[in-house]
Amino acid sequence: CPPADTDVSGIKKVSVPKNPNDATETMRSSVRQLPGLARRAHSTLSQRQPTEPLVPRAALPEDQVLMDGHRRKHTYLRLSLTERCSLRCGYCMPADGVKLTAAERLLKPDELLRIAEAFVLAGVDKIRLTGGEPTVRADLEEVIAGLSALRPLGLQHIAMTSNGVSLKRRLPALQAAGLDSINISLDTLDRKRFEQICRRDALPKVLETIDAAIEAGYSPLKINAVVLGGVNDDELAGFAAFASSRPVDVRFIEYMPFGGNNWEEAKLVPAAEMQRRLLASGVALRPVETHAHDTARSFEIEGGQGRLSFISSMTDHFCSSCNRLRVTADGNLKVCLFGQQEVNLRDALRAGATTAELHALIHAALGRKRARHAGMATIGDIARQAIRPMTTIGG
Repeated sequence: CPPADTDVSGIKKVSVPKNPNDATETMRSSVRQLPGLARRAHSTLSQRQPTEPLVPRAALPEDQVLMDGHRRKHTYLRLSLTERCSLRCGYCMPADGVKLTAAERLLKPDELLRIAEAFVLAGVDKIRLTGGEPTVRADLEEVIAGLSALRPLGLQHIAMTSNGVSLKRRLPALQAAGLDSINISLDTLDRKRFEQICRRDALPKVLETIDAAIEAGYSPLKINAVVLGGVNDDELAGFAAFASSRPVDVRFIEYMPFGGNNWEEAKLVPAAEMQRRLLASGVALRPVETHAHDTARSFEIEGGQGRLSFISSMTDHFCSSCNRLRVTADGNLKVCLFGQQEVNLRDALRAGATTAELHALIHAALGRKRARHAGMATIGDIARQAIRPMTTIGG
């Protein structure tokens, strides 16, 4: 992986354009100066010939809607584009790295789009691109443009989660290609600690990306922070101050066990404890009503621009409202983040599966989805599971 540049400086407040459309138009104008990349991508992929006639999903029978045995309707797909990452965060990737899947076993761009198309035709209206780190792909703009071509079939929102290291320079083309929202991972505001957690000195670049994304009109910009006891849990108030001065939603995420991340329950800081500490430090929070399927409980910061949210995956699960499915970079469907069972869509696709046959595989997998945490009852049960490293699942 290329080394992170370190020639930019510190945290600064940002001024948000009074009219976000002005910022968006500025970004789009800059794209018009590029060598037509996003426009060529959209033209090429949106005009590709499907392998079979496309049927508007409104015409699909009710039994093709992605409903599991617990009456949860699935409309959100997290699609991993790569196992590679430019950082080495310990909670996501083992210290000695991971054995990467051979290139021929990863989904090709047309296979990514074909799988996405199948999900959209079955009712998925939001797709989030994950990794690894999506920006390590040279064809990221083309992939987003191809997904954007699925909007007439019902896709409403294209999101992406990024570590922000190399995102800034690509924002104009990604926005023009159709990227609707961004989550940026940031676990600390301290440069030395960032290097300890991520094994790269890249905090200044991430902070510049956050400022650039806000100026481009991505507001509120979501910031994902994994809270690790004894590592960065002393920064809760610092992140609250960061969010207070910007239109961002800092989302505190409980530490979860994955392959090779040496998870310890002692490092798990419950979301309720995070809130208690913030209130004790004088941060005034006001609850915000959110979508029924949101994984986070959100709060406005009184007197501030941004929000704080809490994702309690381990201590107060939200499985009853789960509407998410995941497809890994090697084409495996996971119906639960913590489950070991996967369904290989890649091989089915390469064997000539039709959209109806892909739907049958997806429905069969959904039929096996358990009510909570892949059927596990306790935190200890989850920790004992041999789950893939997060970078190979898709964050």
